Amino acid sequence: MNTYMANAQTVERKWYVVDATGMPLGRLASRVASVLRGKHKPTYTPNVDTGDHVIIINTDKVVLTGKKAEQKLYTYHTGYIGGLKQIAYTKMLAEKSDLAVYEAVKGMLPKNSLGRAMIKKLRVYKGAEHNQAAQKPEVLKFD
Repeated sequence: MNTYMANAQTVERKWYVVDATGMPLGRLASRVASVLRGKHKPTYTPNVDTGDHVIIINTDKVVLTGKKAEQKLYTYHTGYIGGLKQIAYTKMLAEKSDLAVYEAVKGMLPKNSLGRAMIKKLRVYKGAEHNQAAQKPEVLKFD
């Protein structure tokens, strides 16, 4: 009996749409990252991108539990001297909720070329409308 190892030619990809209304940010990000990696499939192979495409809608309705909304900071550097910037997550979720969800999912993927290929299969939208209706995405429900 041989162990099955998936390769790029044999991977079948599906499209899923996730409604982020009322979901905690971290739980949403970890579950979406798992689908992007392909861990929900029996053909999962760690060194191959076996994941599916995911569309996240209604990111403006995602929530943070506890005091994270006031205490959590989004930090980035502009590349210039003294260019460290910090934005509170309350402001981030109000103005750029799609970027907050995108960065949360990106942080839960591998930090290599495989992770960069996986994040390209993620689409994030603030409202309920998305542009991928032609792909006929299935609704992905989390427990």
